[in-house]
Amino acid sequence: MVSNDGPRRAAVLGSPIAHSLSPVLHRAAYAELGLDGWSYDRFEIDEQALPGFVQGLDSTWAGLSLTMPLKRAVIPLLDEISATASSVEAVNSVVFTEDGRRVGDNTDVPGMIAALRERGVGKTESAAVLGAGATASSALAALSQVCTGPVTAYVRSRERGDEMRGWGERLGVEVRIADWAEAAQALRAPLVVATTPAGATDGLMGDVPERPGTLFDVLYEPWPTGLASAWAARGGPVIGGLDLLVHQAVLQVEQMTGRSPAPLAAMRRAGEQALAAR
Repeated sequence: MVSNDGPRRAAVLGSPIAHSLSPVLHRAAYAELGLDGWSYDRFEIDEQALPGFVQGLDSTWAGLSLTMPLKRAVIPLLDEISATASSVEAVNSVVFTEDGRRVGDNTDVPGMIAALRERGVGKTESAAVLGAGATASSALAALSQVCTGPVTAYVRSRERGDEMRGWGERLGVEVRIADWAEAAQALRAPLVVATTPAGATDGLMGDVPERPGTLFDVLYEPWPTGLASAWAARGGPVIGGLDLLVHQAVLQVEQMTGRSPAPLAAMRRAGEQALAAR
């Protein structure tokens, strides 16, 4: 927990960063919580610039949010990381304690779980993951607490498949690997998590089954994705990237400010308004 005395600063770092909604969400939380002296900014920072930036922060700083490509690069700069962050080798939240320590955590994983539970997905017998990039490891970590059976990962290369299988072994998840050419089969799973870049799943729009399960598409811009639109048209529940972004930001706000609960509804509303204005 950090002290709330005096002005405090926080920010999101990454490259590219101009698109980030994190300032909108965190500032909405500060306003709702009455934290008038708090500010939250964004900085374009790459891996080379990160050590110097972190070293230059003074005692007014409460915390940092990290996005790509910094989630792994920040780890050597920290005094401690949580078990969740260690399990996926990725930190997206850093809190500066009153005694000057830098503590890293990963709020993407519990954020995913919270977003799923909000839509009634507490447990599932099996799941499919589309893609094998940086977000896929967090998805597997979340599924380790949600999925009671196997997870099938649909990937484009053998190397990616080996990585996903390795993450599964580390996280205690039975991961089965399938080629991306068979990705249409993924849509028959009771829970489908799409971790792919914009446009990557557009070719699957015509393969959505008549009675789909739940789709969790981690993108929030552009939104809705083609797959999400086709899914909703079939009556299937859809969880979007904004849901994930808001839930992980709620946890960051609570960690950085020491105030709980963070105002989920106000943060989501601010995010929706910001996206609608783009």
